[in-house]
Amino acid sequence: MKNKRLVPAVTSLPQAPQVEADHRVRRYAITMTIRIVCFALMMFVQPYGWYTWVFALAAAVLPYIAVVFANAGSDSTETTAESPVQELEAPAPPPTVVEEAGSDPFVITIHESRKGDA
Repeated sequence: MKNKRLVPAVTSLPQAPQVEADHRVRRYAITMTIRIVCFALMMFVQPYGWYTWVFALAAAVLPYIAVVFANAGSDSTETTAESPVQELEAPAPPPTVVEEAGSDPFVITIHESRKGDA
């Protein structure tokens, strides 16, 4: 049975905190820019009509939407690491050679003694 290692892959890592914060600030700035444009259109487009109320509603609701999106952050669900490297099976060990019982192997015996005991 193959033992899977849980090694994080580059493809499964979350965004860096600085990159995520920059993305949220950019999204907030774009939403608030749209709000300013809606407010200006509400004030300066003549004659007033139904679209004036649409611009006013957008100018009133967009700050709430911008703050909620800015504070939401990224998806915090945990992702499992997927290794892009395919793990290969280890090769089978070579067969062991059994020595014959009748042959004596060459054995070297070393006897140690203290310097003074010899």
